[in-house]
Amino acid sequence: MRSIAIGLAPLRIYRDFRLIFTAGLFSYFGTMITLVALPFQVKELTNSYWMVGLIGTVEIIPLVIFGLYGGVLADHVDRKKMIWLTEFGTLVATLVLFFNALREKPSVLLIFVIAAVFSALSGLKRPSQEAILPRLVNHGDLPSATALMSLRWQLGGIVGPATGGVIVATYGAQGGYLVDCLTFVVSLSLLARIKNVPPLTARISPTMQSLIEGIRYAVGRKDLLGTYVVDLAAMFLAMPMALFPFWADAVGAPWALGLFYSSITTGAVIVTLSSGWMRKYPKHGRAVVFGALGWGVAIVIAGTTDSLPIVIGSLVIAGAFDQVSAMFRSFIWNQSIPDELRGRLAGIEMISYLVGPLGGQARAGGIAAMTSLRTSIIGGGFLCIGFVALIASVMPKFRNYDVRTNEYAVKEAEVRKSREI
Repeated sequence: MRSIAIGLAPLRIYRDFRLIFTAGLFSYFGTMITLVALPFQVKELTNSYWMVGLIGTVEIIPLVIFGLYGGVLADHVDRKKMIWLTEFGTLVATLVLFFNALREKPSVLLIFVIAAVFSALSGLKRPSQEAILPRLVNHGDLPSATALMSLRWQLGGIVGPATGGVIVATYGAQGGYLVDCLTFVVSLSLLARIKNVPPLTARISPTMQSLIEGIRYAVGRKDLLGTYVVDLAAMFLAMPMALFPFWADAVGAPWALGLFYSSITTGAVIVTLSSGWMRKYPKHGRAVVFGALGWGVAIVIAGTTDSLPIVIGSLVIAGAFDQVSAMFRSFIWNQSIPDELRGRLAGIEMISYLVGPLGGQARAGGIAAMTSLRTSIIGGGFLCIGFVALIASVMPKFRNYDVRTNEYAVKEAEVRKSREI
């Protein structure tokens, strides 16, 4: 069991990693509460499906623009300070929502403006949040640290919405916003205790040329490019989340809608908790391909039946395969990208793993409207399998990526060993 269990050593060994892990646990828990409270409030104020759906739409453009710029900034500024300032900005924005909710007639327009602000701040923060990890733990402990950070997101994603639902139902949206503000206070106090993480080399000017340099690096490294393309393909072609409310009705179990939403995350948690074996598996490219193919196969199986246990079980398995792919993608990113480019590449990575699911939900809904629910699900799964197989066949450097022999990974291991914590 010890050989497959998630490695906890980074929490024990590295003080700053322990602080950032705990800070994120609090802040993401609160963010998930607001994720429930915000659409709930819009529904209460407008009683409009269209208005609730519009929340996600206003978040996409700020996420893309500020995500890419946040990546450039992560290579220019102190990453710890960047995380702290964006967390503080999010606290201020949440306070605005809280006071707006206390008004006799809360402003719907202000809610949408703050939703866009949330997305922009997240875009600025996430690249620094991703890029700081290799600076907080030694090179050999990066796989365990990556697994722990994934577990942090997953715990928040499961516990936060469930808690948020109870709080919002009992105290209204303002109750949810207030709890979120309190979690940010805890998070900010923990983040303040982390050492500064300035650039290791000369500061990179936050210009368009700097961004283009990062994009060229990503495109020029075919092993790296493959990770982005596979992730986008799997999520865009086979993400069925937008269909869950209709799917639950189709299998005659509307009461099980919550199981649909929790199933994929449940599978991811199982893999994360048993990710110890990943530390010793060196063929990361094959693992990414295997995980993405498994995701597509599981989605196809889920779409071929009206049996609720098989559907939910298949979605759990899909989430497990997706997490395998996600974990090994993170290993490749964290163990082979130079620190001076890590922020910019983290911005590109964020776009790949956030825009794919958003676009995939639109694709799933559109195909289902034009054909049928089952066609959208099964067709998306088969397209995912075919596209991932094609990518693997035409990109051998990606498919054959081995952390022991890859020139970039070997070089980074040598560089980081010289500055071990």
